[in-house]
Formats: sequence, C-alpha cells, structure tokens
Amino acid sequence: MSYLNMKDEKLIPVVVELNTLLANYHIYYQKLRSFHWNILGENFFDLHNKFEELYTDARIKIDEIAERILTLKHHPMSKLNNYLEISEVKEVSPLKTDRNMIMEVLNDHKILLRQMSVVIEKAEGASDEGTIDLIGAYIREMEKSSWMLNAWTKNSSEKLKLDAIES
Repeated sequence: MSYLNMKDEKLIPVVVELNTLLANYHIYYQKLRSFHWNILGENFFDLHNKFEELYTDARIKIDEIAERILTLKHHPMSKLNNYLEISEVKEVSPLKTDRNMIMEVLNDHKILLRQMSVVIEKAEGASDEGTIDLIGAYIREMEKSSWMLNAWTKNSSEKLKLDAIES
C-alpha cells in the first residue's frame, strides 16, 4: 500500500540529508552528555541542568528523525562508525571551561541549522510537507536555544542592537 503521495526517486535526496542530520544529532547528543557529566565551576548547577535539557531534546529529535526516514520507506542509518564518518559535528574533549563548552554547543547549532536548511531544500523539491513541517519546528526551537546560550556568553553591560528600535 502506498500511503505517500510522493515519488520515491524524489525522496532519496531527502532521506540522504535526513541521515546526515541524524548522524550530526547523534554526535551532538553524546557531546552534550559528556559536557553534562564533566562540567565544573560556579556555573555547575545551571549548566549541568541545561546540558541535560539539551540532550533530552536531542534524544527525542534523534528518534523523530529516524522515524521520519522510516515513514518515507527507507532505513535510518544506525551504526556509530557511520555517524562518526559523515557527521560534521565532531567529538571533542569534555575537559573544557564552561564558556568553551557553550561556544562548542553554539558551533554545533550552526552545523545543525545549516543541515536542517539542506533537508528543507531537498524536502521542498520532493513536495515533502511532513519533513518540511518537522524540520521547520526544529529550526525555530534551535534558533531560540542558540539565542539564549549566546546571551549567557555576554557581559551584562552588552546591549542588543538598538538601531532598529530607535529609527
């Protein structure tokens, strides 16, 4: 039974990019776990909880991405060595300062957001509204999370851009 109103050959690029996103998310997830376990210092309580919040969200998204691939009648990549091979998110030492951990997470967000945009582009080409909807929500959530993490890195004396407000 064909429950999809899309041609399989148009979905293959979507599945390839979803598998790349899945690989990136797996490495990102493990990095967050590692930071959660290894955070030290005066920001321990805040960041220990924040990293747990982020990796819990990543775990859910990993499952949703894999299930979307299955919905598109393909198999998700599921071997760790494949994830490490194709992921643009890279493993790092967890022995970093709190600030360096946050900067690393923000860098990973850039990678993930860029890959999500590629997924959206391929999904648009296949008229895959389900994937567009799923990934669009991920983009909105990650942009907000990135804004908050970026705000954490700033001094309280720094200001937002006022030129749009004052003109």
